[in-house]
Formats: sequence, structure tokens, C-alpha cells
Amino acid sequence: MATCFCIAIALFFTYILSQQIIEYKNYSILLIACLVIFSIQWIVFIPSYLFHTERFFDLTGGITYVSTISLIVYLKFLQGNFDIQYRDILILLMVVVWAMRLSLFLFFRVIQTGHDSRFTEIKKSFSNFLMVWTIQGLWVYITLLAALTSIASRDVLQIDIFIVVGSIIWILGFSIEVIADRQKNNFRSMKINAGQFISSGLWSISRHPNYVGEIILWTGIAIIALPTLSGWQYIALVSPVFVYILLSRVSGVNLLEIQAEERWGADSRYQEYKTQTPVLFPNITQLIKNVNRLLS
Repeated sequence: MATCFCIAIALFFTYILSQQIIEYKNYSILLIACLVIFSIQWIVFIPSYLFHTERFFDLTGGITYVSTISLIVYLKFLQGNFDIQYRDILILLMVVVWAMRLSLFLFFRVIQTGHDSRFTEIKKSFSNFLMVWTIQGLWVYITLLAALTSIASRDVLQIDIFIVVGSIIWILGFSIEVIADRQKNNFRSMKINAGQFISSGLWSISRHPNYVGEIILWTGIAIIALPTLSGWQYIALVSPVFVYILLSRVSGVNLLEIQAEERWGADSRYQEYKTQTPVLFPNITQLIKNVNRLLS
């Protein structure tokens, strides 16, 4: 049921956003992207279920991002009436750099730990495991909506303030995510920190700074895409909103907060950390104090 629901949502967005969209052999490029995204998930799902492994889940997500947006740029190139623009190449590079960095980071982390606790029970059920892979397909598609719609747009625009501002915001978000992941990885690699929670670096101003970075970088891409949208296509700006809702209300923060409470709920230091540190976005006053402390 959930699998059908995910497909219905994806097709709904495809139908609404397909106005003024480049077509390839009379098919909307967005429809092609949608079919490619879900097909990749289902193809990789088959051996993953047969061998009861989740090791390739995150890697498949990254490959899907890269292959889909690369395909859309290529299909646009094949249409002689539409030139590849600086905006298209910039969005392509941003998505590829982010997707490969994050998916490889998560892939090697699973290889190192040997498993992903999220899938311990889910991978035993065909329907539940298929549902998770299908949800990942929907996650990839909606997250990419603004980027795909922009690239597939028929409008021709020059470099503008939206590209400049969006690029700065993307760089900020990407940097935050990379630094946060490295800080946590370095923290966990030290034997003295075994079984402990991280509360230093960016993790001192947010309990999930890596998610903050991801939300910010997708907002940057949406800003870059904004001038190419028109009419119902503005719905594609749901991309960063979807990322925020997914990470803060569905699969990200909620699950990790429950796991953290189970591990360190009885630790007074953790309770103090929770009280003083925002779940997601840093408190501006606290952020200024931390900056001043570092500069002093």
C-alpha cells in the first residue's frame, strides 16, 4: 500500500510540473527521471533482499542522484533547440559532489560497522524492505524536483543574483555537513570515546548539525532554480521543505533522538547537553557566544 502511495505522489508531481518542460521523444523529461529513479531502487532491491543486506542502500541512493541528473542533462543536450546553460552545469556539479560524498561516507560507515541498525527487522520482510527502497525513490525524486525542473525548463537565462546567492548558501550547507560528519567520525575513532556522545565542535551548537547542512545546501539549489520556474512549477520548491520535514519529523532526528535517549538517557551530562543544545538549528544568541569565544 505504501509503495503504491509513493508512486502516486511521484506521478502527481510529474503531471503538475510538466508544463514548459523539455520532452524527449514525446515524453516529459521529468517522467523519464521518475521512472529511472524508481527502477534503480527496485533493481538493487532484488539482490539486497535475497542476501538480506542493507549495505548498498545508501550507495544506491547516491548513484541514483548522480545517474538521474546526469541523464537529464544529457537528454537536454540531445535536443538541438536547447543549449546547456551555466545554471544546468552548476546544479549538476552540486548534486554530483554532494551525492557521491555522502553516499560513499555512509557506505563505508556501514562496511566498517557491519550493519545498519535501521534495517535489522525491516530487511526480513519482503514487503517492508521493498517499501523502504520505494520510499528512497520518492525521497530522491522530490529532493531533486527543483533541480530537475530547472534543468528541464525551456527558459534561457544568464548568470544572475540567484546563482550567486544560491551558490554561497550551498557552499555553506555543504561545508557544515562535511565538517560535522568528520568531527563525529574522528570522535568515534578514538577509543577513549567509545560509547560516548559527541558534544564538541559543531555538535556543541546543534545536536544534528549534519542535517542542518543538508537542509541549507538544498535550499541553495532551490534558490538557483527559482528564476527558471513558472506557474505550477513553483511547486518544485517543495524540495528543501521536503528535506527539512523528512530529516526533522520522519526518519532522521526522531530516530536518532530515540536511540540517544535509550543509550544515554540516564546520563546527567547528556540531559544537560540536551537542555543546552538545540535539536536542529542553532540558537542565534548561543551561536554568537561560541563565535566570540573562539575569536577571543
